Amino acid sequence: MTLIPTIETERLRLRPHNLDDFDDYVALWANEDVVRHITGTPSTREQTWGRMLRAAGMWHHMGFGFLAIEEKQSGRLIGEAGFLDMKREMQPETTEGTLETGWALLPSAQRHGYATEALRALIAWAEERFPSRPMTCIIDPKNSPSLRVAEKLGFREVARVNYNGEVILLSRSGTQQVSLHSAP
Repeated sequence: MTLIPTIETERLRLRPHNLDDFDDYVALWANEDVVRHITGTPSTREQTWGRMLRAAGMWHHMGFGFLAIEEKQSGRLIGEAGFLDMKREMQPETTEGTLETGWALLPSAQRHGYATEALRALIAWAEERFPSRPMTCIIDPKNSPSLRVAEKLGFREVARVNYNGEVILLSRSGTQQVSLHSAP
């Protein structure tokens, strides 16, 4: 059984999701500003429940996943970040087999450097445990704040791909060799 870590930074606590987070988690994924460049559609309570269960399942089966982002000072849930392997049906490239990096923060938590702070800690954690696994992310070309965060973290554009519309596929080399492959 995989132990889901808690990672602390100067201002943040990255921790496993828990059932007490559910109402705040519903509010996060129902927020139009949060989902604008991710799914485009606010999630229902039922869809958010499935997302929360997926977070736990990813840790169980893959040994990595998403963590809730808690602001230390206030103790409030402000978002989530982590890694996925979603077996996405993307063309012509894929993120399958990589640590697909993602993040989402409440609008009130954006523009404070929280995403960069959280992801630096998560990337350091992942590089220790999965040193040979490439890191990728997919970002809507109109999402310039997330593109700036990705650039700060060393992600670079590899391709433009179709995944429910055009997205930019980025990869991060760092200590890892990037080897993306085309979908079958």
